[in-house]
Amino acid sequence: MKRERAQLGIFFTMTILLLVGLMTLVGCKKETETDETTTVELQVGEAIEQTVCPVMEGPISKNYYTEYLGKKVYFCCPGCKEKFEKEPKKYLAKLPQFSK
Repeated sequence: MKRERAQLGIFFTMTILLLVGLMTLVGCKKETETDETTTVELQVGEAIEQTVCPVMEGPISKNYYTEYLGKKVYFCCPGCKEKFEKEPKKYLAKLPQFSK
């Protein structure tokens, strides 16, 4: 009886670890439909194109964005948006709209 419980406990633990691993991998999957270019308007009227996600460096999607210091920042997936919002200064150098 104790052996069966131990085996069942190991089975559930491995299942939970597998599910957590899969959720981590799927968290930042690439979208099948992405926008090639999104134009970000600066206050001075100059347009700068952001084409790459600052977190994963993949193509951006207009569906995933946040506003930071009055400018829109676009991402490839919701997971990247969350990572940016936790540490935005870490990614600013990769964004053309903040290069000036």
